[in-house]
Amino acid sequence: MKLDPRHLEILAAIVEAGGLTEGAALLGKSQPSVSRSVSLLEDRVGEPLFLPTRRPLQPTELGLALAQEGQRILSAGRHASRVVDEHRQGIAGAVRVAGTPIFMDGVISNVIAEFQAEYPNIRIDQSYGYPTELLSQLSAETLDLAILPMRPADVSDEFEFRQILPGRNVIACRVGHPLARKKEVKLEDITEYSWIAPPANSPLFRDLRNTLDGIGMRDLKISFTGGSLSAVVNVLTGSDSLTVLPFSVVFMMQRQKTLAALPIKIGDPDRHLGCVTLSTRSMPASSNRVLEFIKQKFEMLDRLICSAG
Repeated sequence: MKLDPRHLEILAAIVEAGGLTEGAALLGKSQPSVSRSVSLLEDRVGEPLFLPTRRPLQPTELGLALAQEGQRILSAGRHASRVVDEHRQGIAGAVRVAGTPIFMDGVISNVIAEFQAEYPNIRIDQSYGYPTELLSQLSAETLDLAILPMRPADVSDEFEFRQILPGRNVIACRVGHPLARKKEVKLEDITEYSWIAPPANSPLFRDLRNTLDGIGMRDLKISFTGGSLSAVVNVLTGSDSLTVLPFSVVFMMQRQKTLAALPIKIGDPDRHLGCVTLSTRSMPASSNRVLEFIKQKFEMLDRLICSAG
């Protein structure tokens, strides 16, 4: 025998609330419609579902058993309603976030950890990439948010770029490096050391070349090249090599007493770190929540960096 799930749900609501009127109010239905549904269900099973003349209503043995089945349907409906509400409020869902490896590992991962501590029901699907490929993914709507160092003038009308941190690079080394112990570092002091280079297709590699060209270093001795921040940090902390990194990354590592920035001025890149989204697409509430959280955290980071000089 096949029973209408809606009738079972109504039966469960009546039993839970303790009466026809109360059950109707619980479901947001009229009392007559609820009464008709019970009558239809009783006709279908061929016997009463409530004990006659008993007030308040008391279910029969069969009525109670069917109400228990209906309770599962009622609970599933309530859960589904909560899921919809949480998605609309932006406190549940999944957000696809990507960015360049150095920034994602050095700064953004900490922000994501703070975000998920506050919003545990939002899943972050994180990946890596550089501007060209990530902008293509945004266009194809396979990515919700890209965090990239870019020139705002290079961002087409298809995208919206929100700057979250000014571009600034430094020459980085391990804590305890011979140059880190000097009060003043001259350009000639750094020429004897080897360098760690990021991947050749990365914006940071161009920054490294521009920095060294700007200080007159034509012969670059590269001891290591690698794409991950952890690899770069491991080589830096175990050697006297130098590299160019965003100051925000070194600032976070300084707080962990891992890396240091040499007291030598180099030219800042003409790119700034920003959040890039597709301007023609309305983002889900969860993606907007991630975006606003990142902006807020980077405002705080920018103030800390400025106060540290």
